[in-house]
Amino acid sequence: MPIPLTHFASLSHTQDYLHISLSKSHQVLSSAVCNGGLVSADQVLNLKVPKHTEAAEPPEQTLVNYASALGGKGQLVGMMTAASMKSFRQSVRSAQGVEITVLATVGLANARRAGDLAEYRQIVSEPEEVGTINLIMLTNACLTQAAMVEALMVITEAKAAVLQDAGVISPVSGDVATGTGTDSVAIVNGFGPKEVHYCGKHVLFGELLAQAVIEALSRSITRAA
Repeated sequence: MPIPLTHFASLSHTQDYLHISLSKSHQVLSSAVCNGGLVSADQVLNLKVPKHTEAAEPPEQTLVNYASALGGKGQLVGMMTAASMKSFRQSVRSAQGVEITVLATVGLANARRAGDLAEYRQIVSEPEEVGTINLIMLTNACLTQAAMVEALMVITEAKAAVLQDAGVISPVSGDVATGTGTDSVAIVNGFGPKEVHYCGKHVLFGELLAQAVIEALSRSITRAA
């Protein structure tokens, strides 16, 4: 049975997936393998898949087919992960009528530090690995496009801070990891009435967003460890 996340979204969660149904199309900015970039979407899927698999179809098609089987309607933003869905954690922050919800699933099998030597040595490559740290943020505020990009920056910095605090090490360089090699992130934008132009570390929205990421991710890493 789907459970409410916000007044505009509900979540279904099993050992195989997280599926978010939106009450209407929302602007979503993501690095998702299915419909990544800046799109209008009606649903978001975070699907658990085997770490190593011989895919019979493109990952985008796998995600679309799975969401359809769940009864999902409309445009899909879809991610994949090898992490256990038992690592799922949620954190919420709110102030002045604005709500921020962060969902996290975590696996650390391919932890990396930004700048580590890459396994794939061609500029145009299609890595076979699947995502391990997946973060989804939803807000009822209306972020400008520039603010959405700034929110991605804050999410990334908060993630790196959590991994530093947890002492997660890259097996490639031996230094503190800043993420994994296959992380994915999605921001589900709201409609207001609050319009947010700035999401950085000097403003309340950025503070609340970072706190939510840190809380959800820290708890998820503890469960995944």
